[in-house]
Amino acid sequence: MPGDASAVATAAGKQLARVPVGVRWGDLDAFNHVNNARFLDLVQEARLVWLAGLDGEWMSETFKPVLAATQMNYRRQLGWPADIVVELGVQRLGNSSLTIAHRIVAKDDDALLYADGHVVLVWIDPASGRSLPLPSAVRRACR
Repeated sequence: MPGDASAVATAAGKQLARVPVGVRWGDLDAFNHVNNARFLDLVQEARLVWLAGLDGEWMSETFKPVLAATQMNYRRQLGWPADIVVELGVQRLGNSSLTIAHRIVAKDDDALLYADGHVVLVWIDPASGRSLPLPSAVRRACR
């Protein structure tokens, strides 16, 4: 099945990071589970931790990443409290874009999958809005 966790893990080439992220009380909705929009926040937090740890510049006044697309499959409800990990992997490395596969799993059991999917980041020149080649630090980290 194309959307299952094994397909996403296989589609992701190099693993980029496994980032522990805390579920907060404020992430819950009226049904007492993590709101669907908060899943995107969890993935964003992990992505920023990974980017901030790169050896070299991934963003400057002349080049910045923008989120071009996002896709999330919700596999099971996530409650509070919960210890989770966001796994990131390279799905596709383009000239000016990077597709990052993500999985949100239990900290102590990566087979316990809460959500998976991917995001597409495109690096742009903020002044013109036009795409630019990936920064060398990002390209190195993805190979």
